[in-house]
Amino acid sequence: MAFDPADRYRLSPRVGLRPEPFGALAYHYDTRRLVFLKSNDLVALVRSLEQHDSAAAAIDALVDPATGRRSVYVTALASLCESGVVEPLLEPAA
Repeated sequence: MAFDPADRYRLSPRVGLRPEPFGALAYHYDTRRLVFLKSNDLVALVRSLEQHDSAAAAIDALVDPATGRRSVYVTALASLCESGVVEPLLEPAA
């Protein structure tokens, strides 16, 4: 499944995050795959995905548009989606 920032996502319930000084380690219990989240901001973004109407809205809440770093987070989320760390959420936002 291709990542679309306009869709809603969440941290997969099959993934555990272990905080680290550089960000976090994400361990997928089904695939036993270990993924590095290389910044605390990315960890905060992943943890907040479910609270927003879309991944784009979650990024916008975290990233100052003047920095031009929005695309970095879109790329990171796309990679995390491909690895199963984040997954689509079909439920409407609360």
